[in-house]
Amino acid sequence: MTLVLVYDGGCPFCSHFALRSELVGGLPGLEIRDGRADHALRAELKRRGLDLARGAVVLEGDQAWHGAEAIAQLCSRLRPSDPLLALLRRLFAAPPQARRLYPLLLWARRQALQWKGLPEDPDQGVPRQAGKR
Repeated sequence: MTLVLVYDGGCPFCSHFALRSELVGGLPGLEIRDGRADHALRAELKRRGLDLARGAVVLEGDQAWHGAEAIAQLCSRLRPSDPLLALLRRLFAAPPQARRLYPLLLWARRQALQWKGLPEDPDQGVPRQAGKR
């Protein structure tokens, strides 16, 4: 069954992780989808209670994981040939540890999106720059 990672393509950290997972993660057939760019997919996930603004999503058939559980699920399956992914696998493969560390990933995402001038929630408009109306 195909494993699908839905990530926030506006976040450079998320994009880098998703692309590396696809290219050198050792998961044949991993499909990555930019949830920020795919409004229909994002709307379907939101209907299922999986808000991309609150974390990545991993799908496998009817099963879905969100946030820390999604990253733990993906990292536990990685067989990376890449040292960075190997480190991330060790850090995030266990769900309890992923839940403790995931807020750091969300913080980094929030900072990167602010730096790029993008809203944290892809369904919100782009925030106005300070001093502009």
